[in-house]
Amino acid sequence: MLSYIRIFAAVFLVLNSISVFADSLDLKGHFTQGGAVRGFLPPNSDITLDDRKVPQTPDGYFVFGFGRDAKSESVISWLSGEGVRQVKVLSISKREYPTQRVEGVPQKTVTPAASKLERIRQEAALVRKARAEQSGQVHFLSKFIVPLDGPITGVYGSQRVYNGVPKRPHFGIDYAAPTGTPVIAPAAAEVRLAHNNMYYSGGTLVMDHGYGLSSTFIHLSEILVKEGQKIKQGQVVGKVGAGGRASGPHLDWRLNWFEVRLDPALILDSATFE
Repeated sequence: MLSYIRIFAAVFLVLNSISVFADSLDLKGHFTQGGAVRGFLPPNSDITLDDRKVPQTPDGYFVFGFGRDAKSESVISWLSGEGVRQVKVLSISKREYPTQRVEGVPQKTVTPAASKLERIRQEAALVRKARAEQSGQVHFLSKFIVPLDGPITGVYGSQRVYNGVPKRPHFGIDYAAPTGTPVIAPAAAEVRLAHNNMYYSGGTLVMDHGYGLSSTFIHLSEILVKEGQKIKQGQVVGKVGAGGRASGPHLDWRLNWFEVRLDPALILDSATFE
């Protein structure tokens, strides 16, 4: 009889331990296409999202996100303190995105000249490299603020069809403002890229908030910070412009988790662990 009691007690302790570690998962954010999620687990939890490694701070915090066309489910897994692999299925809500059809656009606007393609490839590689940075900064945990107080003229996920040809979706928020209007950092960061004149995006600034989360400002007329510089939330980092392929002066703010393009609007009202 005593042996049965011991076995039952051992099983109870194991199950209770698993439950405790499962309950330790804390996620805050938007579980929708384009959403960013910040989370906590005990340190060294070996976290994966859909079999992709999710870096974790020494204190146990992490961030990830879902792309514009993310599937309806995503799977996060981690190791408990007992070395037991835990799994949780996340439901991702689908969004509808506006489409705008524009006819009579000059062909050179729709398709760049062949002579520009090498430049475009090189500049795209610079942006990818900047966004791929895995730094130890923890500014991703901050409450983000609006970089410019102006009317929103473009939203994440929308798509234009020029002369019947679908173009890439828009992956940011557009804030209309006169050329020269100051723009501020939505959160503290380190500057990874400061380029004055890219073909598509004009003045381009990539700011690293840590653990894969980065902000990009494009079409800037002036960049006021340098690569490698650490900047504070609310610091003026540039000025509105219409460089690159912009149709008029505005700030285009992009948000990424590594190469995954997120919706900046969603992080503005997300809860944090601060």
